[in-house]
Amino acid sequence: MDAFDRLLAWFEREARTLPWRQEPRDPYHVLVSELMLQQTQVGRVAVRFGEFLAHFPDLEALAAADEAEVVAAWSGLGYYRRARLLHRAARAATAAGGLPRSRDDLERLPGVGPYTAAAIASLAFGIAAPVLDGNVLRVASRVLALESDPRTAAGRKLILAWVEQGMDGRPPGEVNEALMELGAVVCRPRDPACGVCPLAGDCAARSQGRPAAFPRPRRTRAPEDCRWVAACAVDPEGRWLLRRVDHGPILRGLWLPPFADLATDEAAEPAARRLLPSDGLLQGVLLPPVRHSITYRRIVVEPVAFDAVPAPAVIPGYLWVEPSSIRVATSSLLAKLVRRVNK
Repeated sequence: MDAFDRLLAWFEREARTLPWRQEPRDPYHVLVSELMLQQTQVGRVAVRFGEFLAHFPDLEALAAADEAEVVAAWSGLGYYRRARLLHRAARAATAAGGLPRSRDDLERLPGVGPYTAAAIASLAFGIAAPVLDGNVLRVASRVLALESDPRTAAGRKLILAWVEQGMDGRPPGEVNEALMELGAVVCRPRDPACGVCPLAGDCAARSQGRPAAFPRPRRTRAPEDCRWVAACAVDPEGRWLLRRVDHGPILRGLWLPPFADLATDEAAEPAARRLLPSDGLLQGVLLPPVRHSITYRRIVVEPVAFDAVPAPAVIPGYLWVEPSSIRVATSSLLAKLVRRVNK
């Protein structure tokens, strides 16, 4: 039994039970799960996957929905641009008569790049298209003791050839999924569990006694420190005033308390008041800061709490929302601000 046969035997025994792994694979389910799994932990996707399908059970239902409805159903998964791209992909595929079966045609759909196209092609349609995600790159880098960066063209070429060799005569989708699973639960970035790895006997990095040295480290972007102020207006019924984020590189399309960048020497309370649409507010109270991270940004948010008395009327462009029963797309930042104000 060679390395890939042992890998598939291991996967058959040890694979995690995940809702999108039901056989036979539904191409629409594969599309949804792959978009969700981009930059989101498997555990969180496992919870939200079924809920999303309950709203949009098939490609046609998703295509017929409003974008705002799709984004709201995506709430909690983060990176909401993926929801909009998934919605656009569903509309494009429906207009063309269904989800395309070739890798090249899949890659033309909004939000479907080479990695996602390969995953759908192999898992849903049995096409020999290697999926080179972070887990696969790590496993291959260690098995091959790859000295070059696996994210470079030269490194990816070597890994691609190795995975294609493993797919020869084997189900491509299973090979892809087994490699991804191995990287997720055994060949971990730190402290790899080499003792239970089905590829241990073929792993050059292990034979050298330094599996954790691979893949070679990459340069990372330096963290960026940001200072924000958030205007937290709460009415007597406990509803929060939210505004849709329509500008800026992050959080676009989400509903949050009005916020803005704060200059180093700028006072928070007057800056927060300027963000609000009404003067019918009591004096703002500056609260201890809340910390929030988005990719390389390290954000310190200074919340200023305002009591809205009396209960305000409807304000165009804003919503009064009860945080415990929110029905619009938002960010985990809102929950942090709510906890801080409630204290």
